[in-house]
Amino acid sequence: MNLLKRVRLSRELARMEKRAKEDTSPSTFVDLAQAYINLGWVDHTLRVAQEGLLLFPRSEELHKVCRYARMNRLNKSAVELRSRITKHPNPRAYRELAEVYKEMGDQSSLKAVCAECIRRFPEDAQAHLTLAESKILEYYRTLDEKTGKEAIRNFMKVLDLQAGNATAQRALGKLFYHIGAIRQAREQLQSLAERGEIEEDEKALLEAVQAMPDNEEEPEKLLHMVCQKGSFVNRSINTVKKPKAVAGENALQGIREGLSRIVQIAGVKKAAYIRGSKALVKGEIKDGRDPFLKTVRVIAKAAQRAARRMDLGNFSKGVVDGSFGHICVCTFGDVSAAILCQKDTMLDRIQKDLQELVAESLFMGGQHED
Repeated sequence: MNLLKRVRLSRELARMEKRAKEDTSPSTFVDLAQAYINLGWVDHTLRVAQEGLLLFPRSEELHKVCRYARMNRLNKSAVELRSRITKHPNPRAYRELAEVYKEMGDQSSLKAVCAECIRRFPEDAQAHLTLAESKILEYYRTLDEKTGKEAIRNFMKVLDLQAGNATAQRALGKLFYHIGAIRQAREQLQSLAERGEIEEDEKALLEAVQAMPDNEEEPEKLLHMVCQKGSFVNRSINTVKKPKAVAGENALQGIREGLSRIVQIAGVKKAAYIRGSKALVKGEIKDGRDPFLKTVRVIAKAAQRAARRMDLGNFSKGVVDGSFGHICVCTFGDVSAAILCQKDTMLDRIQKDLQELVAESLFMGGQHED
């Protein structure tokens, strides 16, 4: 490319970059990314796609461009690493190449690279570990007996090369538990506990296997039985239900933030979220005995009863007018959200915000679980 063409190209790209920042839309970022794709500038393509996704996270086109750019960059890295390995083979380069294939989701190439590294460097524990992790993921998907045996064999080889490798012991402990090899599972988990490397979910698993009787069958036989049956002997241990606890905390935080946003709307005096005997409140609320809370509870219950008695369906939202202004109430089941506002307040937006607040809190709190 001669100097004149470079200058023209630089100006055109600068113009497109400026347009993407000033006239922000998914299409302007896609157009700019496409220009970089045509030039083969992968890093710039990825940068533009990521900048666009910050503004338009739901744009499918930008997600496609981002995936394309990542895959191209990974392919480029794979080619460079393969060239390095051809010239100067070493375990580190093999590990880096395996990580690239892992990020690409190319399991067949990942296993091939690990197998090649093991042939050249049979004492490299990381290659055995990476291969074992790939095998165990495949086994959990397929319950294939042969794959399970290969996973166990590779993990045991890792422990031969690196006694006390925590990653290998964690994986083996859980696998042995699932297939019913209780004694072997106990040995691996107990070893982690003795070294202080055991995690919370593994502590619960260790407690479970300590209370279970040993199975005299060898793991190979148990793998065969699992394959024939099509399911594990022991399923996962439910400990303290952390996902639900996290969901509950997220829901509570979301409710607080939602009420704070609603109270900031001009004309809104008070806002409340009520569930059973508990309530979250924002605005000019004195305390838990504020008359507003009692009024909302009475309105919600009376409206729900009336709707059911008259066979009108379920009461979901309503407005009570008075000299005080408006009380807007939205309900679903035993959950109510309400605001007290001045007479000249626009209610359409507030009702929508209240309904979204109730719906989101129920969803995050796990009310729609089967």
